[in-house]
Amino acid sequence: MVSKDQAVGSGMVAGSLIVLGIIIYLLFFTPEPIAIMTLKVIVTIAVGVVAGLVAWIGYTLATTPPPKPIEEIEKELEEELKKLEEELKKEESNVQQRP
Repeated sequence: MVSKDQAVGSGMVAGSLIVLGIIIYLLFFTPEPIAIMTLKVIVTIAVGVVAGLVAWIGYTLATTPPPKPIEEIEKELEEELKKLEEELKKEESNVQQRP
């Protein structure tokens, strides 16, 4: 039995091979105007994909808040450590007070 992922993967391989065959046919076995139009379409799609990726990365960088400064993180960690040490001292004193 083929899993869903394997079926999707097989479909993707088959689809890409079909598209490759169509592009090869359009580029090499059709009149020149059709081949040139095919190249224009392919280049336009490729540039659009690259531009879209760059725009997505730029948007992500522009809308993501900057990380906290290291000094602020260190201060928070020191405060947490002090709280934990105080709790530990309280527990130790409670244990020592018991008979």
